[in-house]
This record gives sequence, C-alpha cells and structure tokens, in this order.
Amino acid sequence: MDTPALPSIETIIDDFAFLDEWEDRYRYLIELGRQLPPLADEAHNDANRVQGCASQVWLQKSLREGKDGRRLDFEGDSDALIVRGLVAIVIALFSGRTPAEILSTDAEAVFARLGLKDHLSQQRSNGLRSMVARIRAEAAAAA
Repeated sequence: MDTPALPSIETIIDDFAFLDEWEDRYRYLIELGRQLPPLADEAHNDANRVQGCASQVWLQKSLREGKDGRRLDFEGDSDALIVRGLVAIVIALFSGRTPAEILSTDAEAVFARLGLKDHLSQQRSNGLRSMVARIRAEAAAAA
C-alpha cells in the first residue's frame, strides 16, 4: 500500500483554518503523521535522533543539486502519533528548500498561524523547537 504524499505547508495551513475544533486538528495531525513516508530502519539511529524531544524523533537529511542550487530534503519519524504529525508539518515546511530559504523561514510564525503554541504541551513545544533548530543547523552547514 502506497503512502500518500504529504500535503504542502500551504494546504496544511488552509486545512487547519477550516477545522474549528482542536479535537479535529489533533485528528488531522495524527493523519499527517500517518502520511509520512516510512523512514528506513537504519535511519533510526543516534546520528538522526533529535535531542530535546520527549518522544523519540529522527530526522534524516539528504542534499541534492537543483537548477537553482543545493536543496535539502528531510525524512522523519517519531514513536508518538501526534509528534509524527508535527514531524510531517516540519518536513512540509522545510523539505526541498535551499539552505537560504530554510534559514529565512519564520517557523514560529507558521506554528502561530496553526495555533500550535496554544494547544501543545510545553514538552511538545520544546520538541518542535528542537526539530527546527536541527534543520536550521543542517541548512547552515550546507550553505
């Protein structure tokens, strides 16, 4: 069974705006997590593990040359359903972009538009920040 492709970050923002209840948004987050392509078993390693997350989170980066320069692609996974959804949002926000685009993206503004700040536990918010910090560090190293 093929996993459907992740929606774009614009689609995710629109879908969140359409859902009035946070219960529905949590269900959507879980659905986004289910849509994450599976991460290879060998990618579940310490090098890919994101520090600062209460749940286990892994992010794997790959570089590719595009016609307009180097781009970073990310894959990820978590052992917690809602966190997998957060990983999916982070990947939709950053994957396929140039290092400069990643470094200039205001992730906090996107998370605020989604209402995540107000509805995530402190631990999950810290984990989300850790994922963004990891991706920014990868982008800075690739720049």
